[in-house]
Amino acid sequence: MKLNIIRKSIYAVALALSAVSFTGCTDLDETVYSELPGDGSYKFSEEEIQAQYGVIYDRLRDMYNGWEGYQDISDECGDIIMTPFRYETSGWGAQYVSLHKHEFHSTINHLYRPWYSCYQGITTCNQLLDDENISSNETSKAELRSYRALFYYVLFDLWRNIPLETTLKVPNGYMPVQNAPDSTFKWIVKELEESKPHLTKAAEHGQINYWTDCMILAKMYLNRNAWFPTEPEDKSYYQKACDEVNEVINSGVYQLDDNYLTPFSAKQSGQSNSKETIFALVYDNKYAGMGTNYYSKWYLSGSQDIFGVKRDAWNGSACVPQFLDTYDPDDTRKTDCWVWGPQKSKKTGEQIYINGKALDYTPEVYDIEKPGAGSMQGARLKKYEIQAASNGNDPTVNDDDVPFFRLTDAYFIKAECLLRLGGYKGETEQTAADIITMCRKRDFKAHPEKAVRTVAQLKGPSVYDYGMRCTQGDYNKDTGELSNMSKLETHEGGSDIEFGGLLDDLAWEFVYEHHRRQDLIRFKMTNGCNVFNGKSWFSKSANTNANDHHLDIFPILKDNLNANPKLNQNPGYTK
Repeated sequence: MKLNIIRKSIYAVALALSAVSFTGCTDLDETVYSELPGDGSYKFSEEEIQAQYGVIYDRLRDMYNGWEGYQDISDECGDIIMTPFRYETSGWGAQYVSLHKHEFHSTINHLYRPWYSCYQGITTCNQLLDDENISSNETSKAELRSYRALFYYVLFDLWRNIPLETTLKVPNGYMPVQNAPDSTFKWIVKELEESKPHLTKAAEHGQINYWTDCMILAKMYLNRNAWFPTEPEDKSYYQKACDEVNEVINSGVYQLDDNYLTPFSAKQSGQSNSKETIFALVYDNKYAGMGTNYYSKWYLSGSQDIFGVKRDAWNGSACVPQFLDTYDPDDTRKTDCWVWGPQKSKKTGEQIYINGKALDYTPEVYDIEKPGAGSMQGARLKKYEIQAASNGNDPTVNDDDVPFFRLTDAYFIKAECLLRLGGYKGETEQTAADIITMCRKRDFKAHPEKAVRTVAQLKGPSVYDYGMRCTQGDYNKDTGELSNMSKLETHEGGSDIEFGGLLDDLAWEFVYEHHRRQDLIRFKMTNGCNVFNGKSWFSKSANTNANDHHLDIFPILKDNLNANPKLNQNPGYTK
């Protein structure tokens, strides 16, 4: 029933998005809908209330997968993917280069999308909660508070120092101020804890439920120490995170899918195939698809025959070569996620040629910007199903729902907490190793012995060969020649990373699922730095000052600061 409501909401929003403007958190008086029906005496049913959630669903999708959204901002600055300057086509680069090199500044376009869309979603939640016809319904009130908390969770993760607004009933000329991070953290947790008992425990695809709140809370607790790095470590938060995911795991509502790619496959007859997806962002390939970055952003123009699509591609993103080298050759997630080497037509099986040149994606890439990457350099992503044209019709976007939270994530959180705690409630570090082994079994079906992970491996070094890698030089546009090419190569390895083996497993399991930035910040090195700052990788230098945490969060976009003079720039950044 609720999935049908979500689908109808998608259609309605596609026709006319009644969104509010919340740029800079200044325009709180605008409303999302026209006047809600009734004179105050009419009581909405739950279905009628949920039918008004359309903007919330739309803003979640846009926040996550809109151009330069949360998914990109969470991964482009990590050690798995990148979007280099493409010197042969003079494309890409710009803010992607800044994100990759950790040269964050207040005019990076990526900083616009999550801030804007999250606050639009928050304003919608506040507007609905302000209506007593809606807030008097305990279930709907809990759902709206939980959606609002999810938006704030994303904002808190990215910026920490954010305005916290819970109503549209404010005086004229009101301008929001930033809340103290510790206060915001406690508020998000309180909202979720108070809402959770009123939410359904049924598996509602695309709808926040009891188990979704458990997952948001688990993420809040898991990252608490990393989010407040100047405070003494409080391991009780790992206990709390473990308690939350244990509820999800022990409920039996969700199961691991037999195939790694199932949660990322296109829906069949409008229904998800996944048994493990806890909370999905629901997409529709006609009205609200996943955008173009699952084909167009990654592939070279002329690559259509790889998947049988008709739409063009723009040749942007690629896999960081050092990461591709970390896979065990028998780990099927490598070929599940990545495309490299000579490419053949899906229909004919013949080699694809582009302008007379064989299409051959090489894992190697020169540099992020000088000269950048050649047109066929870099392995390409295919983890989310790229749908082929059917009956002459080519979907402009994909019909894959996003598993924002899935059961595998709950298992990994539990394993990490058990390792960090040295065991909890009768379960041991070996339990953690058994959990990771269980999750890996579907990825080593031909070699089950390789699925096994030991405690020593998980707590030991990372296999990622960290260190600076790049080949820099000059490109002559007139002649098409490269010159003055020089290779820079250093080797830092991963032996100084605490729980480095688990960090590796997180990378292999959650490629391009908005995990990597958060994980790299949470995992530390023996010198006190987190991996996000303290390690160098392809074209990205290390910051080895363990006391410098300003890069853990992003600067607030300059346009937002200019729109609201009460906002202050995050520490370490210029306005």
